[in-house]
Amino acid sequence: MPDPRPIGVFDSGVGGITVLRAIKDLLPAENLIYLGDTARLPYGTKSADTVVRYASQAARKLIAQDVKLLVIACNTASAVATSALAGQFAPVPVIGVVEPGAEAAVAASQTGNIAVIATEGTVRGEAYPRAINARAPTAKIVQASATVFVALAEEGWTSTAVTREVARAYLAPLFSGPEKPDTLVLGCTHFPVLLDAIRAELPAGVAIVDSASTTAQAVAAALKDGSAAPANQKGAVRFIATDGRERFARVGRIFFGNEIDADAVELTDL
Repeated sequence: MPDPRPIGVFDSGVGGITVLRAIKDLLPAENLIYLGDTARLPYGTKSADTVVRYASQAARKLIAQDVKLLVIACNTASAVATSALAGQFAPVPVIGVVEPGAEAAVAASQTGNIAVIATEGTVRGEAYPRAINARAPTAKIVQASATVFVALAEEGWTSTAVTREVARAYLAPLFSGPEKPDTLVLGCTHFPVLLDAIRAELPAGVAIVDSASTTAQAVAAALKDGSAAPANQKGAVRFIATDGRERFARVGRIFFGNEIDADAVELTDL
């Protein structure tokens, strides 16, 4: 039977709104609740134990809203906490961003040479190489921590000359070796808003895997068991933050593509 209950999405901040937006665009009938743990961002510099604890607290807040599915819209939390949350909150399905991104990268690559740009924590944890090699053991993965991209995205500097210069600095070393990657994974949910600048600095023909859109497709697949929202339902979006309602709305609109009413952003404690 159709299920009108909301889908819960969380991230350490506002970057995961790219995942929320992709789900909303693909599944417009679904009700969505987004939680940004803005009081404790970023997760990428925290220990794995701390990230699991924070992710569990954020997930518990959304589970209390009677969500039917939980999306971890944070690469760092997906890398270390997906299994733990799936066990803790079963039977609610839990979907992270790493596995769908790895699946799409393997499907997109013709040569098995894949590049990944992500935050420091995701790169350090080797999340994407593990997930990619689990599907394609002979694949060769090169990675770069592209931390400055996060700040550029949050400033709204999506296609400036500075952004192009930073993209060139990050990407040129990844694509200069003898076995040049034919696929690039955007391993941080902030990065899709910088797509134009990133694409401009890539060699011709390189496929780009966006973890936001691939995660949205994984959500759609998970709902094919009959738990999708009624087709005639017009989906609504709620935003929850743990700090900084005004900043959440101001920066979040860059990722959402629409204005976010600061007064409508709910503040919560985890």
